[in-house]
Amino acid sequence: MELLLKKAKLRRNELRTNLLLFLMNQAKPLSHSEILDHNLFKNLDRVTIYRTLTKFQEAKLLHVIEGIDGIRRYCAHDPGQLGCPGNHPHFFCEGCLTMTCLTDQRMPRVDVEEGALVRGKQLVVYGLCPDCAKKSPIGKIRQGS
Repeated sequence: MELLLKKAKLRRNELRTNLLLFLMNQAKPLSHSEILDHNLFKNLDRVTIYRTLTKFQEAKLLHVIEGIDGIRRYCAHDPGQLGCPGNHPHFFCEGCLTMTCLTDQRMPRVDVEEGALVRGKQLVVYGLCPDCAKKSPIGKIRQGS
């Protein structure tokens, strides 16, 4: 982690090292609240965590996805990846409010007006994850229960 922070020209400290390691190990987007709920970060200042996440985003150590609930989620990724680091769709479960990266799928190509500068894109597919679908009355009907 310290090497990644050094390459990103970010000052290394315990919070940055722990937060980056934590996000890399999650392998899914987490909201600011979900991060704060973890034992490592419970007693830390909310604003400090938010500022650290913003620094990571600026350094391209993570990408940010906004769910249909309006909450931004942060996902660490391989900084050596070419192109948009979040160049994949995401699935948002309306039941358990979790988001997952669909890294095995590429974003669709979108042609914009000549001369336009695209700064980002996101695609969020939403519904119920398999666990929530099993618990849902609609999911039970569809599964033949």
